[in-house]
Amino acid sequence: MIKVVAFNGSPRKEGNTAQALRAVLAPLAKAGIGTETIQIGGTGLRGCIACYACAKEKDRRCHGVKGDPLNDWIDKMLEAQGILIASPTYFSNVTAETKALIDRAGLVAKVNGDMFKGKVGAAVAVARRAGATDVFSAINYFFLINQMIVPGSRYWNLAIGRDPGDIQKDEEGLATLANLGENMAWLLQKLCG
Repeated sequence: MIKVVAFNGSPRKEGNTAQALRAVLAPLAKAGIGTETIQIGGTGLRGCIACYACAKEKDRRCHGVKGDPLNDWIDKMLEAQGILIASPTYFSNVTAETKALIDRAGLVAKVNGDMFKGKVGAAVAVARRAGATDVFSAINYFFLINQMIVPGSRYWNLAIGRDPGDIQKDEEGLATLANLGENMAWLLQKLCG
């Protein structure tokens, strides 16, 4: 079965970012693609400490920070054919945990022969008012440097809302996210079907 793993970078487990992810995941599930959402926001995931043990060991693992679930999450990324990363906008960028995921998983991938190459990746950004395109770009840089395939939508993959549930009023944003899910499903089926 084709599978997509989604990472919620918001500390609000049921906030706008989670709702945005569900808008993308619904068309994927409807297309028969398995989905799993992993909560990373609010976990305190630490950033890369630049020890480069991953480059020395070359075993697809992060060795610098002990006792957190990053290596389990890398395994989930390796098992999946598609990866979604979503983050709210914090001062025009991703949350600290989202950045830690990008930096640590990205370095492990690069020093282990671009191990995410050929997977499908999509970014989802949520903002109160502005800065979402910076979040969208930061996540896409991770996908592109890892030689992943990035599907588009009818607009950038973002939704607007401050309080939990506010994005339900953003009809264009929700339509864009649903269209992303449809395009991601189509691409995954072409590549893996």
